[in-house]
Amino acid sequence: MTLQVPTLQIADIDLPQEVERLRDLAYDLWWSFNPKASRLFAWIDPEHWRRYHNPVELLINVDPHKWVGLLKDNEFIEACRQAFESLDASRSARRFMDDQPGVLPGPVAYFSMEFGLHESLGMYSGGLGVLAGDHCKAASDLGLPLFGVGLLYRSGYFRQTVDIDGFQQHIYPDYDFARLPVQPVRAPSGGPLTVPVDLPGRVVHALVWVARVGGVHVFFLDTDIPLNDPSDRAITGLLYVRGREMRLAQEIVLGVGGVRAIRALGIQPAVWHMNEGHVAMLTLERVRERVMRGEDFHDACASVKRNTVFTTHTPVPAGNEVFALDLVKEHLEPWSRDTGVPTDEVTALGAHEGQFNLTTLSIRLARSTNGVSELHGRVSSEMWKHLWPRETESPIFAITNGVHTETWIGPEMRAYLAKELDPDWASLLLDPGAWQKLRDAPDEGLVAARRAQKERLVRYVRERVRRQSAREGSGPSELRRLETLLDPSALTIGFARRFATYKRAVLLLQDPDRAKALLLDPQRPVQLIFAGKAHPADRAGQEYIRQLTVLSRSELAGRIVFLEDYDIDMARMLVQGVDVWLNTPRKPLEASGTSGQKAAINGALNLSIADGWWAEGFDGENGFLIDGGEAALPEPTPGESSEDPAAQAAVAQMKLEEAQDQLDAQALYRELETRVVPFFFGAKVPGASTEWTRMMKASIATIAPRFSARRMARDYALRVYGPAARP
Repeated sequence: MTLQVPTLQIADIDLPQEVERLRDLAYDLWWSFNPKASRLFAWIDPEHWRRYHNPVELLINVDPHKWVGLLKDNEFIEACRQAFESLDASRSARRFMDDQPGVLPGPVAYFSMEFGLHESLGMYSGGLGVLAGDHCKAASDLGLPLFGVGLLYRSGYFRQTVDIDGFQQHIYPDYDFARLPVQPVRAPSGGPLTVPVDLPGRVVHALVWVARVGGVHVFFLDTDIPLNDPSDRAITGLLYVRGREMRLAQEIVLGVGGVRAIRALGIQPAVWHMNEGHVAMLTLERVRERVMRGEDFHDACASVKRNTVFTTHTPVPAGNEVFALDLVKEHLEPWSRDTGVPTDEVTALGAHEGQFNLTTLSIRLARSTNGVSELHGRVSSEMWKHLWPRETESPIFAITNGVHTETWIGPEMRAYLAKELDPDWASLLLDPGAWQKLRDAPDEGLVAARRAQKERLVRYVRERVRRQSAREGSGPSELRRLETLLDPSALTIGFARRFATYKRAVLLLQDPDRAKALLLDPQRPVQLIFAGKAHPADRAGQEYIRQLTVLSRSELAGRIVFLEDYDIDMARMLVQGVDVWLNTPRKPLEASGTSGQKAAINGALNLSIADGWWAEGFDGENGFLIDGGEAALPEPTPGESSEDPAAQAAVAQMKLEEAQDQLDAQALYRELETRVVPFFFGAKVPGASTEWTRMMKASIATIAPRFSARRMARDYALRVYGPAARP
């Protein structure tokens, strides 16, 4: 069932015969979570690797004279041989298929608007994309037959800078795909493979690219090619473009073009997985295919539904894609012309409150719908239960998200697990009982591993802030002072995620006096590291960034740091190095969240609202809970007009949120003052007290296996893919 995908070589890479397979390795993102493989590229050119982490660009630019010395280095040659053997083994893994014979008669087509596979391939904005990347990596680890389908964005998501006044600035890169770890798929004719997509009044062509992740391929569609009109070349320009017509065009290209690319490659999926509603147009293309073969429209919808599954990721209204009905009808005119089905009839599948809702369409044309945590499954069931013709208590079930452990764990923690758990500790991620052994392991190794990773984070932060300060015009003396920025012995709290207002990035700073007392305590110092992007249209989220930047230059300088341009590389450094991972969403708007899972596998302790995954992950011993109780709905203010019920409801909701914020902030301060800070500083060496080390071990033992992407991918295979593959 292994896919054979012919590709075209477009990068100018000239390698000695002895290490020719370095090209193959560079184009397989398997190297990104295998230190022995990525070490080869650092070996070739340490400075280039430190700056860019892009092996394709490195091999293009390597000085030919470097190979002379490397080929004489027997250790390098042996390391190459071992890496190539391990790569081949990863591609041929069939563990899942061997252990579960007959579950999947064919591969799973996994569609997602974004894929966060590695920072060198910037086709992601945040959690949804990183989750998709981790899903693909775990499928490769398990030998699960799955491939991804997405879009290749010429400018990806914006790169963030923050100016001297704290305002977020948006920079859009212009990627040279020939220097990225992707390759064009070769058509049977020998040229690049393209597929047609019908849009109003014209046909747009999408070039098909592929990235490899061990045994998993991820296909990307690209409209920025000479075959298209310049106005259509821009369709795959930006991720999450604001314009509604352009966004709809993107989703049609992904859904329709993705299905046609699969057909052109001769792949027969057993299951079609929609990762969020952005990709729902794939269902209409599959319905079109069946109607064109003579099947009745309603029968075709039923046939498509049988092996289509849907994962919803957010209860936030803005995360559920909607379009004006007239715009959708215009874009479905070619579809209607092919099928003979009126546009009103097909738009009725996605009609919701007078608009075309892609979540509604996805649910109606999916065999099953799941949320991404137990709480989110219940919330989503309540949100969408009206779409089920018969009353069902919980029509939407849950498969809680997990993280790809090998991607996010730091080197010292790897070594710690290899020593105290098992040299092949990753093979135990599906055996939660085996991890209980860590509870009795000596403290010293864990404390040392944590210290090393934290010191690396401090060096990283100093370098990032130094670069930002130099860009703003700081002088040499000011830049030298940054060499002491952050204290490796201080309690270091990390908060990094999308700066949507419901995530409440500034909750810890709501009471300035209480916050200052915590941060400026000379005996028990606390420092905060923030990072994250606000959507270009989210002014309130950008204001949070401005506030934090201003505070980082106030009397709290050195105790608060905001790092600009949050990406996968920065996320790895943060989750590996902080002592505490802070999460303060307004419950129940955090569908799952996974950053705290990444921190936990590195020994950091979660300090979080009981929302998303933490609602089921917290057990009283493996971290800290922020429990402010539930705010009461405020009484109407005497004299308030009742002429506008909608306005009154909005005011009441705002007051309720403000009251909840106050309760949660007070609970956060109490937990920090009475438990987190005392436990961390409960021994001569900060972070080495009996309470702290016991909680770290409990956190790793309970969270690492239960919230691993391997467990998540296995659950999808057995609970979702297997049933959907059966008639």
